[in-house]
Amino acid sequence: MNIHDLPAINATLNGTSAVLLALGFVFIKQKKIAAHKACMISAFCTSVVFLICYLVYHFNVGRTVFKNPAWFRPIYLTILLTHTVLAVVIVPMILMALSRALKQRYELHKKIARWTWPLWMYVSVTGVVVYWILYIKYPQM
Repeated sequence: MNIHDLPAINATLNGTSAVLLALGFVFIKQKKIAAHKACMISAFCTSVVFLICYLVYHFNVGRTVFKNPAWFRPIYLTILLTHTVLAVVIVPMILMALSRALKQRYELHKKIARWTWPLWMYVSVTGVVVYWILYIKYPQM
């Protein structure tokens, strides 16, 4: 494994987070609390590992620039902008939701989770989309 393997690993981690978030959602709707908790803690851990790998990659490689095709660049930048802004916004929300759940403050947990879950899901899915655009559909090399 080398540094250039990290984008694929990051996409896999984002995809895994999305699957765990979806399962966690299903489990809480089924009132399977232990399964929900396991999925959400696993999604959190997966996202933390993603963040570490992401930072290591960009610290070593620098930023990635999308150039071609020019007609698609505004679409890509819109996806990237919403992904990046929401990735920053959800960090304190995730920490608050997790903290409230672990402290068994479930009513407060539900209030923040109602907003956190869809944003976290969006960030996880668009992370995979950004990877697909940059490295599969329109590789910039």
